[in-house]
Amino acid sequence: MIKIEPIAAFSDNYIWCLYDQERREAAVVDPGDAAPVLEYLQKHQLTLTTILITHHHFDHTGGIADLLAAHGSNLPVYGPYSDNIAQITHPLDATSSFELFNLHFECLTIPGHTLDHIALFCPDNAGTPLLFCGDTLFAGGCGRVFEGNPAMMLKSLEKLASLPASTLVYCAHEYTLSNLAFAQAVEPDNEQLLQRLQSDSDKRQQALPTIPSTLALELATNPFLRCQQPSVIRSASHHSEQACDDPVAVFAAIRGWKDSF
Repeated sequence: MIKIEPIAAFSDNYIWCLYDQERREAAVVDPGDAAPVLEYLQKHQLTLTTILITHHHFDHTGGIADLLAAHGSNLPVYGPYSDNIAQITHPLDATSSFELFNLHFECLTIPGHTLDHIALFCPDNAGTPLLFCGDTLFAGGCGRVFEGNPAMMLKSLEKLASLPASTLVYCAHEYTLSNLAFAQAVEPDNEQLLQRLQSDSDKRQQALPTIPSTLALELATNPFLRCQQPSVIRSASHHSEQACDDPVAVFAAIRGWKDSF
């Protein structure tokens, strides 16, 4: 059996730890800081065997060197083809797949937040698909467009939106409540969004993570996956004071709105 647990890092990062409960072997996704990972591995008596990376930002890669020093420089490091991540041993592109703990993972290229951004998708984990999407799709939101452009980012989000609705979405930051506050500004009459905001607020009051979410929940409540919905189009057009007549224009309008929200 594979277990997936968050390791909290910095102020709001989640480093995801996947481990085989029988063999006590672990993989970590986007270890920006080695210290909490090493503490977690020791506490749970796990041996690190694999590192997985979604993109080059330091809060996702900064702990790689110390983890390799502690657990062996020959550990496989899976991640995007990127000149910015020297430790990658297994570069991945849109044609790549690999096996981890008897699970099959596929690489999805999703540029926009960064040009090298990838997602790792497991189509079947005991009947439940898994998605590790870094900083592209967040619970209730999406990442800032740093290196790409709105059309590129929207295409990447649409690629993720096409996955099975039951997919568990493991993003890398606990931004959910602020994302949902913005989503409510975009769609104040979205009943499912209001229910989600209450549910996730309750979780945070108990210091529980709001992640993973499901793709079905994102499709129902995340405005960045709803750029063709009339309510989102109306809000984007009203805020930008111009007609947003295609999904890219809608996305650009609400992403710009969120940047200063």
